[in-house]
Amino acid sequence: MWMYLGLLAALFLGLHNLCKKHAVQGNEVFPVLLGTISAGFLLLLPFYLGSIYYPNYIKEIGFYITPVPRQIHFFIFIKSIIMACSWVLAYQALKHLPITIVAPIRSAGPFFTFVGAIIIYNEQPTPWQWVGFFIIIFSVLLYSKIGKKEGISFKRNKWIFAIIGATFLGASSGLYDKFLIQSLQLNPQTLQFWFCGYTILILLIILSVNWFPYAIKRTSFKWRWSIPAVGVLLQMADYFYFKALQDPEALIMLLSAIKRSQLLIAVIIGGLVFKEKNKRKKLIPLTGIMLGVFLILYS
Repeated sequence: MWMYLGLLAALFLGLHNLCKKHAVQGNEVFPVLLGTISAGFLLLLPFYLGSIYYPNYIKEIGFYITPVPRQIHFFIFIKSIIMACSWVLAYQALKHLPITIVAPIRSAGPFFTFVGAIIIYNEQPTPWQWVGFFIIIFSVLLYSKIGKKEGISFKRNKWIFAIIGATFLGASSGLYDKFLIQSLQLNPQTLQFWFCGYTILILLIILSVNWFPYAIKRTSFKWRWSIPAVGVLLQMADYFYFKALQDPEALIMLLSAIKRSQLLIAVIIGGLVFKEKNKRKKLIPLTGIMLGVFLILYS
């Protein structure tokens, strides 16, 4: 069952990435990010209030947000810091790079998760799972060759390093999620609500330094329908992902790989919507990535 929940998370992540590309194009990154997280927070706020005033009903529908001890808040705040840094880097990179380049580099995330799962959680992959992961990494390297044809140097472009850093931090957060869900026994909606709240505080601090004081930046910001859509889709993806992690048999390295199937939406539909170059050539390494995911799932 947890694998199917992972596929649902991948579906919403793919749609989330398309909306995110639309939201950041020619726009200020930090207020966009604040708007998306705030939209997710507002989506969860009724469940938090309902958990206080109508706890029995909220428990019945399965969205009860449990009281969280002070020491657990600290661990959630750490996750907010990790993901805030990851999102800032990813949004900046997405603003300056084609989605058909960004999405495949992000697909290297399972490799970092794979290594961490073995070292930290002692998860044991099969030989075919090893093969699958290295096919994914090789396919990402093929994307770098295609990226050069679009005037993007993978050695000199700072946004490439930004998306690599975002990918590493995102993988670290994925490993941390297993600790939060299984060891600390946080339910998905509780983790999502407080995580959004703390992330908003972090972003407000960043914006108070580099955005609010500057009138030019404030006037250049464009509100788009895709900004709240990004936040809502992300919360839906995270909910199914965290529900999958609640299963004691769930393997974080496999869930991380399953989520890569979002590339079908990001590369095929995203390439058509945003009219990016070399779509057919990008289908070759995309096929490699999907083959790697298939080997991991069915080995």
